[in-house]
Amino acid sequence: MSAGLNALLEPGMFVRHPTEPGWGLGQVQSNIAERITVNFEHQGKVVIDGRFVELLLEHL
Repeated sequence: MSAGLNALLEPGMFVRHPTEPGWGLGQVQSNIAERITVNFEHQGKVVIDGRFVELLLEHL
């Protein structure tokens, strides 16, 4: 999987996990070397491997 949108994610942006809708809205904390740390409203802080999960940008 290519980096795609994940490469453009910056701290402060809001995202959703494509296969975990119950986690709710997440805010990007960091994006370093395809490891994206996101703080989700119902799951807490999660480190996402951007090589395998393409996060969905949420336009607020």
